[in-house]
Amino acid sequence: MTQRAAIVTGASSGIGFAIARMLLEEGYGVTLAARRPEKLEAATAELSGDGGEVLQIAANMASEDAVREVVAAHRDRFGRLDVLVNNAGVGIGAPVAEIDTKRLDMQLGVNLRAIVLFYRECAEMLRAAGAEHHNALVVNTASIAGKSGDAWVSVYSATKAGVVGFTQSMNRELGREGIKSCALCPAFVDTPMADWIKGSIPAEEMIRAEDVSEAVRMLLRLSPGCVIPEIIFEPPGRSLGGIPTRAEARAAEHDRLGGLR
Repeated sequence: MTQRAAIVTGASSGIGFAIARMLLEEGYGVTLAARRPEKLEAATAELSGDGGEVLQIAANMASEDAVREVVAAHRDRFGRLDVLVNNAGVGIGAPVAEIDTKRLDMQLGVNLRAIVLFYRECAEMLRAAGAEHHNALVVNTASIAGKSGDAWVSVYSATKAGVVGFTQSMNRELGREGIKSCALCPAFVDTPMADWIKGSIPAEEMIRAEDVSEAVRMLLRLSPGCVIPEIIFEPPGRSLGGIPTRAEARAAEHDRLGGLR
């Protein structure tokens, strides 16, 4: 058994992959969970080459049974949970009059419902870690779109605003048990999920996934007496928002699924 252990969802690429690599550098045993088995296997192979103990589980985070399976497999392998990273997410743009119910439910299920389920299923292990060292940590990937709702990605913005609100509630509910929660609210990050917008915003002008993982590394080093409930990541000289208009987005790529982490 490792001295500390973590679960990272949406871990096969982008922000989740960067956070998982950082946690391994910090000596954590890490369970990697993501939807696509082939991408997850490639990520696991790369991270395992860096050393450290890694467990991979392919799972659809919209499924309650899958959430339970991830947590149970992690418990069997590591026996403890010190850090939970709820990073899996999906963004699908559409004007409100054209929102597809299946895609609406997918975003609600993956972006928000899964986070609630992971807290519920992990509560016992998180409470044990909090009682032990008063520094259990849950990181929830929200978005800058959750701080300022944008047109065309209204459902995504609403789910991410829900993540911010739920994070606040968890700090009030669990903070005295040594469990901290932080919502990460980045603008566009140079990951596959942002490929659809790179015709309008060059990748070199975007936030790096490592910027986000380094912020999480900082959270790990805080004393038990300090909690940071939210971190906003912006590129220099820009304010909240910035999602292209419907016409601009469709010109870049018609009705594209933004991506699954």
